[in-house]
Amino acid sequence: MNINRRRLFSGVLAAVLAAATLSACSTDSSTTPATATPGAALRAGSGANTSLGPIKKIDAGVLSVAYAEFGPATGQPVILLHGWPYDAYSYADVGPLLAAAGYRVLVPFLRGYGETTFLSAQTVRNGQQSAIARDIIDFMDALHIDKAVLGGFDWGARTVDIIAALWPQRVKAMVAVSGYIITQQAAQQQPLAPEAELGWWYQYYFATERGRLGYNRNRHDFNKLIWQRASPAWNFDDATYDRSATAFDNPDHVDIVISNYRWRLSLAPGEPQYDAYEQQLATGPAITVPAITIGSDFDGAVKDGKPYAAKYTGKHEHRILDGIGHNVPQEAPHPFAQAIIDADRL
Repeated sequence: MNINRRRLFSGVLAAVLAAATLSACSTDSSTTPATATPGAALRAGSGANTSLGPIKKIDAGVLSVAYAEFGPATGQPVILLHGWPYDAYSYADVGPLLAAAGYRVLVPFLRGYGETTFLSAQTVRNGQQSAIARDIIDFMDALHIDKAVLGGFDWGARTVDIIAALWPQRVKAMVAVSGYIITQQAAQQQPLAPEAELGWWYQYYFATERGRLGYNRNRHDFNKLIWQRASPAWNFDDATYDRSATAFDNPDHVDIVISNYRWRLSLAPGEPQYDAYEQQLATGPAITVPAITIGSDFDGAVKDGKPYAAKYTGKHEHRILDGIGHNVPQEAPHPFAQAIIDADRL
């Protein structure tokens, strides 16, 4: 496939994915009947653990990274990545399941979340995708981990895709909820159908200073609303949400979130040191490492994974979790943990 065709495919793919996922994200939870419990069997074990254990910290790159760790130090490393507006508690149940299977599980808080902080006040609070991916490579280096199994959803899945594309030698296998979601800024400039555009409401809001102020002032209730709309059939309680909500009190959280979404729409600059990475990602690179992708109700028309299946050119399986929303590892911990184990064996 030549570069022009790859770019064309990437643009079309990005538009299809955006239309489907954003439409799903805009689903009103009030339309779900109170008696319906879609995905109930898949949710077995969700909420079984309410603690991440002692939070550790390590200097890595530009950050002091806070992270949870489960399992034996000698186990095969697994690094699990959360998204927005979530945190490491998305893996509170997955971590112990994998630890019981002998894995060493590491769950870092991304830049702008929890106790993860910048080492210097002068570092740009940049939320662009390749900066976050570089953070995880630096995290692996700091822990002397040459290769790991990676898994994630939302920003975490995007980060896993990017690391697998740019640093495949560091990835033994991977699991990505929603599949291939690497951002390509050129494709982001193309308009979608009106119903799909409606799903972008929060990104348009974040593009304004009113949105920055509103998010800063109301981040607790704002993010709870996102949880409800992204996972309308998941009846999480206040205690579950509040455990994660403390991560949004990070002093850099608002800056990172606003930067991330403005950068996607080319409304905020990235940093020059990441330009080479973004140029590679703009070509829509294939992912060659063993991979399992997961589609949930959040993914709408692309739940079956067919539009992006060709992007995974190594061993690849796709799984569909009907009745599960966006936060797959927290909603369906056993299926997600099994995907990690199975990906490791591909």
